[in-house]
Formats: sequence, C-alpha cells, structure tokens
Amino acid sequence: MCKGLAALPATCLKSAKDMKHRFGILLQKPDAMLDQSNVSNKKEKAFGGKKICPTEVKKWGESLENLLNNEVGLAAFTTFLKSEFSEENIEFWASCEEYKRTMSQTKRAAKAKKIYEQYVAVESEKEVNLDSSTREETKRNLEDPTASSFDEAQRKIFLLMEKDSYRRFLKSKTYRDLLQHPGSSGTCSAEKRGKGHVSEFNQLLPLCA
Repeated sequence: MCKGLAALPATCLKSAKDMKHRFGILLQKPDAMLDQSNVSNKKEKAFGGKKICPTEVKKWGESLENLLNNEVGLAAFTTFLKSEFSEENIEFWASCEEYKRTMSQTKRAAKAKKIYEQYVAVESEKEVNLDSSTREETKRNLEDPTASSFDEAQRKIFLLMEKDSYRRFLKSKTYRDLLQHPGSSGTCSAEKRGKGHVSEFNQLLPLCA
C-alpha cells in the first residue's frame, strides 16, 4: 500500500526536487538560445540581410562620415530617423549622392527638378531646413544643372545632421544595442557602398562580407 510522499525520507525528497530543478533549466535553455537567434535574425533582416560587423559599429561612433559611408550604418541611421519622423534629411542627402552619379544631362536636369520640388522648395512635401540664401542659390543652379548643383545644400544638411540627429543616434537604444550585440562575429572586408562614392569624403570603408 502506497503511503504517499510524506512517508519518503527527506533525502529522497531533496533529490527529487533537485532533479526537477535541473530538468527545468535544461528545458529552458533551447528557448533562450532560440530567442537569441531570433534577435540576431531580426537585426540582419532589418538591415537588408547584411551581417553587422562589430568593428564597423564602433567606427560609426567616430564620425558621421564613417556612419554614412557604411551600407549597414546608413540603413541603421535611416531607420532611427524614421522612428523620429525626421527622415527627410537623410533622404535628401542620399538623393544628392545619387544625383551626382548621373551622367546624362537630360536625366540630370529631370532629377534636379524632382529633388528641388520634393526637398528644397518652400512648403515642399519633405522640405529640409535650409536658410533662404542657400535655397535661392540652389534654385539658380537648376538653370544649368551640374553635378555640384546641390553641393552647398547637401553640406548644410550634413552639418545639421552631424550636430543634431547623429548625436541622438549615438545615445539611442538602437546604437547601444548594436554595440553590445552586433549580431555577427564574422570578419570584415573592404567593399564599395553602392555604385559610386561619397564625393565629399572620397574613401572606401570596410563592410561586413
């Protein structure tokens, strides 16, 4: 006849509790590993499937140039600005970079008009914060568009981001999380960002393979 758990020696009860505790830990470990894997996968998906290199993440904190010249860094910064509903500055900067790579004069004129109407014109859809003299100078440049038509306006917006949103990005949870958990321990290799180069900085920076 079974006398129940109360009849068992205290040492047996303790051993049973220890085994239960160990089994509990073993059952929890796969879930914890899966959660960590999901975090890494989410980070890679957020940045276009690119692996995030720990060395490069640290370089982003050295200068805005390093951040924008890195494909993953640019994506991270853009995502951060979208969370603040202030992505028009980085979109304008990126549009200027693309514009400078346009060789066809016909296409250049069309792109210049579109960029001006979207970002520079007063009360435009995504108007960036420019002083009136720079705005007028940019408008005059459109009479005979060249690769440098938006250089001054782009420089002003770069400085604005450098003093404002870039500093907030470095203090943000987004950047701090990437510093602590970059999501990849892989090596880095040199790679050009996009089809051209950032003319103002004119340098190649390493990206993750």
